[in-house]
Amino acid sequence: MTDARVDDPDVSIIVRTKDRPDYLRRALADIAAQTLASWECIIVNDGGDPETVAGLVAARDDAFRARTTVIDSPESRGRWRSANAGVLASRAALLVLHDDDDTWDADFLQRATDYLDAHPTRAGVVSRIEIVWETREGDRFSEERREVFQEHLTAPSLSDTLLFNRFVPIGFVYRRWLHEEHGLYDDSLPVVGDWAFNMKVLTHEELEYLPGAPAVQWRQRTGSSGADGNSVIDSGDLHRAVDARLRDAALREYVQANGTGLVLYLTKFIDQRFVDVENGVRGHLSDVEARLRHDLGPRGLLRAVARRIRRR
Repeated sequence: MTDARVDDPDVSIIVRTKDRPDYLRRALADIAAQTLASWECIIVNDGGDPETVAGLVAARDDAFRARTTVIDSPESRGRWRSANAGVLASRAALLVLHDDDDTWDADFLQRATDYLDAHPTRAGVVSRIEIVWETREGDRFSEERREVFQEHLTAPSLSDTLLFNRFVPIGFVYRRWLHEEHGLYDDSLPVVGDWAFNMKVLTHEELEYLPGAPAVQWRQRTGSSGADGNSVIDSGDLHRAVDARLRDAALREYVQANGTGLVLYLTKFIDQRFVDVENGVRGHLSDVEARLRHDLGPRGLLRAVARRIRRR
């Protein structure tokens, strides 16, 4: 570990990385551009080349280096053990995970800390997130398009998050005491450790979106794999498997405490509702077809269908 710290940072930024120097270079520039000056950066090198990471830090100015700590792991321990190593090495009252391939607006940390100063009972704040689709060309990145992630939501709620994760680490600035109350990230999970942690937080705390426009960019690359891959795309099967594992564990815990009665009832009730909806749709389509046959005749119906197909 290399350690050159400053006193009393407002925010600890934890960056996990492994053999992605172009991404890490961009992430460090992104952090350096923040208008909030009182931060520390904990870089957790998860089994990657330590000289490469050291060289990228050395390329920054003295002020940046004075606020940066590097933790080099001799072997890869996984994203959530790396996140926990960063949490344990950090000192600020506010924490945020900055994945090495994501970015912030320059005023993100200032806006987030201002919000939390003004709302001292809030456990954290979540920025609206833009998904940025990009392609990599050598050591450069070309942006293709942007879209706001979960734009229809009014707040990051537990009810919505139970279906799937509604915000990613790059957009969540939170208070250190959440780990004291709810534990560290579950490092037994290869993926979705953030989702598991977010559900714990939302079970006990109410969160809000940071007012204003989206301030963070969750960057993704279609078709990329290996070091360039985003785990949501590159490891989709693993995400689905771990999702099922977490749900089954929660279901077992509930059934052990409460029995199978309500679960059995809801399973049958939900299945029957789907059958009812399907039968209703089939019946409606049959009625529409009968009316068209009556109004148009068999040949008229075929011509109407053909015109519809040609329009598509």
